[in-house]
Amino acid sequence: MLFVTGGAGFIGSNFILEHLALHPDETIVNIDKLTYAGNPYNLAQLAHHPHYLFTQTDICHGNDIAHLFAQHRPRAIVHFAAESHVDRSIHSPGEFIRTNVNGTFTLLEAAHHYWSTLSASEKTTFRFLHVSTDEVYGTLTPDDPPFTETTPYAPNSPYSASKAASDHLVRSYFHTYGLPTLTTHCSNNYGPLHFPEKLIPLVILNALAHQPLPVYGDGQQIRDWLYVTDHCAAIRAVLAQGRIGETYNIGGHNEKTNLDVVHTVCDILQMIKPKAQGHYRDLITYVKDRPGHDRRYAINADKIANALGWTPVETFDTGIKKTVHWYLDNPEWVDTVRSGAYLKWIEQHYNTSEEGR
Repeated sequence: MLFVTGGAGFIGSNFILEHLALHPDETIVNIDKLTYAGNPYNLAQLAHHPHYLFTQTDICHGNDIAHLFAQHRPRAIVHFAAESHVDRSIHSPGEFIRTNVNGTFTLLEAAHHYWSTLSASEKTTFRFLHVSTDEVYGTLTPDDPPFTETTPYAPNSPYSASKAASDHLVRSYFHTYGLPTLTTHCSNNYGPLHFPEKLIPLVILNALAHQPLPVYGDGQQIRDWLYVTDHCAAIRAVLAQGRIGETYNIGGHNEKTNLDVVHTVCDILQMIKPKAQGHYRDLITYVKDRPGHDRRYAINADKIANALGWTPVETFDTGIKKTVHWYLDNPEWVDTVRSGAYLKWIEQHYNTSEEGR
């Protein structure tokens, strides 16, 4: 039995689909509040799977979480649930503190109480795997070496600060109580089922709709891009082989500027579904940069490669082509997430009426 929090979100749903394909006889309990980015349609194919259970539960509700532990008695919990969009954290930081900090604390309390009731052998095998982000490390200059697991924390947004706080809580429960925790820090994910507020799906869907492609500032912010199924494979490796109390950085070895990413998506679309007039690149619109925008993230993933044997399978070239094709092939999924409320949010936070520069 495995608990997955936030399993109706982008990474969580990909993880559940892959895990049940690889381990069809292990039951997964998906614990998700179903906020705007939680989409049960992601897992519609599992509706009749005998080893998939869904519960619409808020991780901040301690009694409900404790009841789930007592009822199902999991061997591990993989904690994806989080508010994760930086722009939203700038405008509504309170929700990020509630979910990412208080929610993680609630889970840790419930997990610690449950773990304390287990037999000696069950205690040894139980795991609490906390999925975090490279953003807790702050920003890098172009010449800085990539983040390692010992890079000092320097979060620059309410989102990254809330994730840093949750990381520290997880660490404290290992060192103070002995709870067998693991923490992973991933770089920017992309791939199927990605909610279209994030850069790559936003660009794909706006381009297909002949809408502006908003690029913050000069578009030279650098990110390390990690295909979501590579991330899921890394999490499985950490869950199975990771040393308790340790952290593992997970990166794709694909540093790209945001503008390069937008250009690549436009070029792929131009080859697959040519624009009637001009090029998809013509839709690029430069908008005012967001406050505190980190300039560069880069991950050194040597530790997980050397200790656990994980390396990414997908290059950015192969992964981005798969991603574009997935969105073209799944218009029904797109229709379920592009609600009026979503479009209003895009208009509010990416003011495309502003002149480019």
